Amino acid sequence: MNGSHPTILVIFGATGDLANSKLLPSLFDLYEKKFLPDEVRIVAYGRRDHSNETYRTVVSESLSSYFVKKGRTETKAKSIFLSKILYVKGEFEGTDHYERLAFALNLIDKEVFQTCSNKLFYLAVPPLHYETILTHLADSGLTIPCGPGEGWTRILIEKPFGNDLATAAKLDALLGSLFEEEQIFRIDHYLAKEALQNILTFRFSNGIFEHLWNDRHIDAIDVVMAEKNTVATRGAFYDGVGALRDVGQNHILQMLALVIMERPNIFTAVRIQKERARVIASLRLSDMRGGIKKWQYAGYLSEPNIKKNSKTETAFFLNVYVDNDRFRQVPINLLAGKAFRDSGAYIKIIFKKSAECVCGRGVACVHKNTLTFNIQPNEGISLSFWVKKPGFEYEVEEKKMTFYYKDSELESELPDAYERVLYDCIRGDQSLFASTDEVKASWSFITPIVEAWKNTKSKVYDVGSDILRLYE
Repeated sequence: MNGSHPTILVIFGATGDLANSKLLPSLFDLYEKKFLPDEVRIVAYGRRDHSNETYRTVVSESLSSYFVKKGRTETKAKSIFLSKILYVKGEFEGTDHYERLAFALNLIDKEVFQTCSNKLFYLAVPPLHYETILTHLADSGLTIPCGPGEGWTRILIEKPFGNDLATAAKLDALLGSLFEEEQIFRIDHYLAKEALQNILTFRFSNGIFEHLWNDRHIDAIDVVMAEKNTVATRGAFYDGVGALRDVGQNHILQMLALVIMERPNIFTAVRIQKERARVIASLRLSDMRGGIKKWQYAGYLSEPNIKKNSKTETAFFLNVYVDNDRFRQVPINLLAGKAFRDSGAYIKIIFKKSAECVCGRGVACVHKNTLTFNIQPNEGISLSFWVKKPGFEYEVEEKKMTFYYKDSELESELPDAYERVLYDCIRGDQSLFASTDEVKASWSFITPIVEAWKNTKSKVYDVGSDILRLYE
């Protein structure tokens, strides 16, 4: 990004885990790869007592741990990167704290950049602080761009965007009253995963599949996201949210939208977001009884900060359909949860069996082809097909054609999801970010289920179970 306009990235919650474990390592990688503007400063805003030097020491230790984890050696770029970090102590409440922040930013503009810089504000804080921070930023004038052609300002906020349709609408109304839509970047870091982005390229760059992408040829679609971890120390947060709101309202629906959205006439952020929103708005449950299921892993009620009689689900299953001409008859299974045997996420397209397959004398034609997008781990794509077994007897067996990043030189080039989020926000590309319409559509679909589950007890499954066995 050589030659870009001077830019300041302000991280609210800079002393928290997200900043230290994800954001700062990602910013370092972008800096080392020369994907940040030449003139850049990172302003860490937090409530703890730090000087520039003591905070840089904290970041240095975090980066050292990151290098060890990645098997990397430290380079001289680290010390230069650290020199670009400044710390401002402040609270989320109080006009005077934002005046102190504004003073620090203006000082950088005048004494370092000698021009009005771009400003990117990243809210790496719990959602309960969003309204306070956003309002103070707007009231302080910090989010006002310098002028036409220079010095944009943008806001990056993490999910969840609300807790139901009403709270999401309230947050969206606040954002809309304070900022223009092109300033708002709502993060669903799952959209930034390379394998997920590859879905659109795979679909629309390979003509052999597009004419099969409909209910005449597809039998079912499975979207699965399993986590091996339990809630552990996140009990206080998780018990008030549950699996459906934690990953269903965002990750799962966004994964599905990419698979079944129509091809945009123009591949711009606005067009892609509109097509994803149209899919989510067209979803309907097959049945409010048999089409939805909730579970809770054994021992969940004994986890720290979990209510004694909590009905919060740690796993869910939804059977849905999409009301459009292309996929109206295709059952779609959405399944996600915690404390399972393995961690992984994938989308499986199950094609209908061939009407006239050659399967051997007296053998029924039950063989189906499947196309699988592996989102994590082992990112890639696989396609199953059927061939004759070698030998004198006429028997068929399943084989696969696969592409995995780990099997090629491309794995080392895979950017971290937060690298991509930060890079695209600086570029102003909103393709990988949720729009107002997407957020509204997803909560409109999810909220009735959340309400129906309030007084419904979850069935229990053992920690370490196979997620696919839950709804068999």
